[in-house]
Amino acid sequence: MIVDLSMPISEETPVYPDDPPVGIKLWAVIDRDGYYMNALKMGEHTGTHVDAPAHFIPGGKTVDEMPLEKFIGEGLVLDVRGGEGEIKLDEIPDSGYFDRVVLFLTGGRGLSPEVALFIVAEGAKAVGTDAMSIGDDAVHKILLSAEVPVFENLTNLEALLGKEFTFIALPLKIEGGSGSPVRAVAVIHSGD
Repeated sequence: MIVDLSMPISEETPVYPDDPPVGIKLWAVIDRDGYYMNALKMGEHTGTHVDAPAHFIPGGKTVDEMPLEKFIGEGLVLDVRGGEGEIKLDEIPDSGYFDRVVLFLTGGRGLSPEVALFIVAEGAKAVGTDAMSIGDDAVHKILLSAEVPVFENLTNLEALLGKEFTFIALPLKIEGGSGSPVRAVAVIHSGD
């Protein structure tokens, strides 16, 4: 079974404050042009997307320079919706992160720098959140300086609670990109 973790992109898609709005313009129609196509205008961090190190780290890898293996891995969802403020260390398990894509079901909360440091030290492959942002600038810098990609605006994480799954969210190969929209999915292992 495949679970779609991506939000649709439309002109109503919420964007981070001061990011460019989404623009979708009809470019060609079958009756007139013989084919159908839209022209898109949006920021790299629109909808469900991934942040590459270059987003916050001077000289950091751009999205086209990141190894594809960073965008695919065994996933883990942590439900931290019950707390308030930044997500603290005592709200998450103390092991089980090595080489995993760790996804936070937050209800809009961000990680604390302590959690970001812990996730990096434990060897997580990537992190993600249902929130518009994984956390403040310090959290981004901790994760991205360690080349841990950050997935934001994920959806349907509730469907993965208690499941074993493979997370896949490949970015567009944007030359020099600080990030990219992704089509994030979870492939649930048979038996779950």
